[in-house]
Amino acid sequence: MRTVRAAETAPTLHPWAVHAEGLRVRAGRHMAVDGLDLALGTGVHGLLGPNGAGKTTLMRALATVLRPAGGRLELLGQQVDARTDLRRVRRGLGYLPQQFGFYPRFTVREFVEYMAWLKEMPKQAVPGATQRAIERVGLAAKAEARMKTLSGGMLRRAGIAQAIVNDPAVLLLDEPTVGLDPEQRLDFRELLRDVGTDSCVLVSTHLVEDVVAACTDVVMVNEGRLVFQGTPADLTSQGADGDAGDSPAERGYSALLRRHRAAAR
Repeated sequence: MRTVRAAETAPTLHPWAVHAEGLRVRAGRHMAVDGLDLALGTGVHGLLGPNGAGKTTLMRALATVLRPAGGRLELLGQQVDARTDLRRVRRGLGYLPQQFGFYPRFTVREFVEYMAWLKEMPKQAVPGATQRAIERVGLAAKAEARMKTLSGGMLRRAGIAQAIVNDPAVLLLDEPTVGLDPEQRLDFRELLRDVGTDSCVLVSTHLVEDVVAACTDVVMVNEGRLVFQGTPADLTSQGADGDAGDSPAERGYSALLRRHRAAAR
């Protein structure tokens, strides 16, 4: 199926922070990302797709957790392959996976400081950067609380804090709003807009409305391939009254998915 692109409205930004051509990535024995072309610049990009579409595998490849099995991947102007020194690339990345590990007895501050150290931030910059990150996610009052005492939503915010502590040029967030209440989701959207003014942010989510509200660009994948890339308005325009969904954006999403599946038969 031909990829739907909204070239007349989508921004053209160079150099690309993320650039993939024919990217192929395995998840175990399965080729979860299979021939994907993608170019992302500054801004907030929402990643949509059904379960099993390859979203998490793509995020893990962009986070350099998984190596490409084929095609070409460039992050921050550097090609990522078997010969790449990943430490240099990773200094410019922030990543929140769906499930992240932590030492339960660490305080929130200790956890974020530890992650800053792992990202090889200058020692003198860590305390100030840690405090700013904790404040930006609304956890200043819990900075000295142990991680094991936090609620699910607070843990997610601590995870976001470690992802942004190094002011990354590329920020990758996989299902970041899980566990957040409606007020916290509104605050998170504002944080995304702020970070996206001078960074490339990619947010994977099932919540189409969060993408429409917070993102400048929408990327939709299915079966490991790019189905659509354009603005939220472009996504909305793909649907009609008879399509499934409770909002114009959801109807646009379901219409794209239905057409892609029909063409693949």
